[in-house]
Amino acid sequence: MNEMKSGARRDAKLTVLNPMGYPPEIKAKTPAPRLDTLDGKIVYLVDCRFDDSIELLKQVGAWFADNMAAVETRMISLSSTYQIDDPETWKEIAANGDAAIVGVGH
Repeated sequence: MNEMKSGARRDAKLTVLNPMGYPPEIKAKTPAPRLDTLDGKIVYLVDCRFDDSIELLKQVGAWFADNMAAVETRMISLSSTYQIDDPETWKEIAANGDAAIVGVGH
C-alpha cells in the first residue's frame, strides 16, 4: 500500500506552504464612550449600500419610533459602496449626531 511510484526517491524533500498567509498588523483603537441615555439624542442609521442594508435600517428606525420616541433617527447612505471610505458622511455624523448604527444588510 505504501509503495513509492517508480522514479520517486526516498530521500526527496517536499516543501509545503501554509495557505493561511500572513495576517496584517492590527492597531487597536479606543471605542467611543458609551452614552448614558439615548433620550433626546440623534442616532444616524447608516446605509453602507451592502445587500439591502437600507431595508434593515428602515426596520431599526421603525423600532425606535415605536419603542423610543424620544430618540431622533436620521437615515443616511454612504456616497458610494461600503468598500470606499466616505469621510464627508463621517464628518456629518460627528458634527450633528450623538450615535450611529451602521447597517450591513441581509
